[in-house]
Amino acid sequence: MNLPPKGFNADPYEYHQELILEIENITNLGYGIARDNEWVIQIAFVLPGEKVRVKIFRNHKNYSEADCIEVLSASPDRVEPECSLFGICGGCQYQSVKYSTQVEWKRKQVYDSFTRIGGLNVNVEKVISSPKKYGYRSKLTPHYEKTRSDNPRKIGFLRYGSRKVIIDVPQCPIATENINLALPSAREELQNTQNKKKGGTLLLRDTIEGVITNPKEVVSERVGDLIFQFKAGEFFQNNPFILTQLVDYVIQQAKLDDADLLVDAYCGGGLFSLSAAKHFKRVLGIEISREGFEWARANASINRIENAEFFLGNASSIFSELENNNQNCSLVIDPPRRGCDEDFLKQAIAFHPNKIIYVSCDPVTQARDAKILVEGGYKIIEVQPFDLFPQTRHVENIVTFIR
Repeated sequence: MNLPPKGFNADPYEYHQELILEIENITNLGYGIARDNEWVIQIAFVLPGEKVRVKIFRNHKNYSEADCIEVLSASPDRVEPECSLFGICGGCQYQSVKYSTQVEWKRKQVYDSFTRIGGLNVNVEKVISSPKKYGYRSKLTPHYEKTRSDNPRKIGFLRYGSRKVIIDVPQCPIATENINLALPSAREELQNTQNKKKGGTLLLRDTIEGVITNPKEVVSERVGDLIFQFKAGEFFQNNPFILTQLVDYVIQQAKLDDADLLVDAYCGGGLFSLSAAKHFKRVLGIEISREGFEWARANASINRIENAEFFLGNASSIFSELENNNQNCSLVIDPPRRGCDEDFLKQAIAFHPNKIIYVSCDPVTQARDAKILVEGGYKIIEVQPFDLFPQTRHVENIVTFIR
């Protein structure tokens, strides 16, 4: 008998009560939505149109959550996952979905975010697909448990629906082939390391130098004609198979007829600013992290780019450096997942660049910010999603604004 967890709310369903439901839709987080007498129930790993048997495991104020225990009538878009741990491991959400359907869901996810959050009616272009649907991820960070005296520690990822329970993942089909070749020895070395009593995170980063496990080691990545260096544990986009295409798209959108200036407001190691430098008389980047700022300057030197200048500070402070700018200018924005703060957006509008190219890994915060830019006098001319993360619910989206 399965006892309900402590604090379980039994209204409107008992713990593990079974229901047969039809899936109506999919949410932006990849959950299927069904209704039972107008009450909404959210179920993971199901597809619209399917008839499923589910078990309730949580009741909220306005909806319930359930696990799918049997697919009674499968969608024609359902496929066999490549990973035997799919549905248990929390890393992927869409492995059981045909790839053409995955990218259509992501296109709709962007459209719904801009309609619902931004109140903006936009045309969202067809998602640009990743050349590799599996074996694309160049950075893997499995978690590991603290040392146990009786059993080998688990090394892998959080179980779906859990914030604490790690499941053992010997191989990961979305990681690159090189990472999967290096993973067994990295796992064995960790099991044999007696001084690592506590839990933590393992790093495997596939780079020009090979698969690196030391987060402080300097590594290199080629994007187009340029080489970018950074420390292995730092952020750098981890689908190299589509990255050049994404960067080229941003540059094409940013280019102007009389290309005076490109401002890169969240420049990191200089990916966009340095890649675009040959198309502008001058490029300026700003980065709040000292390490990112130092790498941007180093990468300019490595690639012998002389028309790039970088500042250390928050994104808003770059406008004080350009207070009297009357040049033709494009502004590239690639903020963290939380998006831009309102003060930055107001300063960006007052700075009046000819174009704004907004790159985001979260269409919800991007749509919120887009509304402010549109109200400030900018017009959206193109919305282009890229699938950097096949088999997952995540999508990268680029929006181009003109003044």
